[in-house]
Amino acid sequence: METESRIVEYICNTAFTDLPYSALRVVKNQLLSVIGTTIAGASAEGCESIVSLGKEIGGKAEASILIHGGRVPAAQAAFANGVMARALDFCDALAPGAHIGSAVIPAALASAELAGGCTGKDFLNAVTIGTEIGIRLNLGEYQYDGFDPTGVCVPFASTAASAKILGLLEKETWNALALAFNKCGGSFQANVDGALAVRVIEGWSSEAGVTCARLAQRGITGPANFLEGIYGYFHLFGRDRVAVKEVISNLGSEYRLESLMFKKYPSCDLTQGSTDAILSLMEEHAIDARILERIEITVPPYTYKLVGHPFQIGTNPKVNAQFSIRYCVANALLRKSSKLEHFEELSIKDPGVLELAKKIEVISDPAMEVRGHTPLDMRVLTRDGKEFLKRIDVAPGFPGNPLTQKEHLQRFRDCIDFASKRPPESNIDRIRDTVEHLETMRDVRDLVPLLILDQVSR
Repeated sequence: METESRIVEYICNTAFTDLPYSALRVVKNQLLSVIGTTIAGASAEGCESIVSLGKEIGGKAEASILIHGGRVPAAQAAFANGVMARALDFCDALAPGAHIGSAVIPAALASAELAGGCTGKDFLNAVTIGTEIGIRLNLGEYQYDGFDPTGVCVPFASTAASAKILGLLEKETWNALALAFNKCGGSFQANVDGALAVRVIEGWSSEAGVTCARLAQRGITGPANFLEGIYGYFHLFGRDRVAVKEVISNLGSEYRLESLMFKKYPSCDLTQGSTDAILSLMEEHAIDARILERIEITVPPYTYKLVGHPFQIGTNPKVNAQFSIRYCVANALLRKSSKLEHFEELSIKDPGVLELAKKIEVISDPAMEVRGHTPLDMRVLTRDGKEFLKRIDVAPGFPGNPLTQKEHLQRFRDCIDFASKRPPESNIDRIRDTVEHLETMRDVRDLVPLLILDQVSR
């Protein structure tokens, strides 16, 4: 149980002063991203129903539902806020598909309200620790093999953050993580089929953090060997192919938060490269969609299985579009950009986009795997016989090709401008400034009123 013991020790004993500036910089960008996507996603399909259901169920008023307002049990607040944060799929992510911030931050915020407040330093510390644990327990494509990484490794992250804020002792933290292990699950079939379950899994992963921490506080135990045991995480989900020592290597002295990616475009992380490739070719060669013959995009099998299938509009068009290379490329061709409004139903059903999508072929090639997680080769053919090629190994926003700080701020602004319910402009400036200087806050709960609205603003 060396791995379990080392992780628990790290969670319980790490102080804010132990954190490097580089880790805090990433977490502040993560927080700004999640606030932005929560504001923008608050009215997305299914979100208002989940908020309404949470209020109908009721219970002790422990924590706040953001944007819509109302106080509910802390776990229910984390669930609803997590769903909203993930709804537009524009939050931070981690290859091969885990979305950590949209679960960890709602869980941490709900836990802070439950605890009667915490300082900005303590909040940043908890989110950093939780995110680091999620990154280290993240698995590879072939280990997940269709499991949704968000539902598998992220419950550990949100539980670690909640346990830290609620002040759990080492034994309690151990049990909280062990209980979280029993909450792991979720399938990428929801992404393929365009189901709202994608964002619900995010909410469950956030809710699990609060629930597991509170259960452990009350003496509920989980399996002690939840990672290394014969039927533990490394066997059941890791398929006995985890480099166990690497999980805790330099834990506490080496931070891996820079492996997080922040999307340049509001769609699945595996569509980022294709979107960027076509926009680059259009800028470089003035390619006009009207003379397009066809586009061939070659990607690794994992990418193809998740986002390479033919584009079809199902019961949830937004999710169908977010998880389709063909739609994302057709959209960029037609509109010369990729914006949040392009993933609304009217834009998705535009006949011009649908016709262009039919001219895009996505090809699966196992030989691409040696080039990493996001490689692609794009071949554009026009009716006048011209051919244009683009090769991408690292998509924008991924480690090795990160966004600039200016681009982070622009992403936040884009979310605000898209939102149907949004804070007044004076609050937007305060939110941005509060996040940048969060370590100076006496009580992180002071952020909550800035994120609750009383009326529709457009």
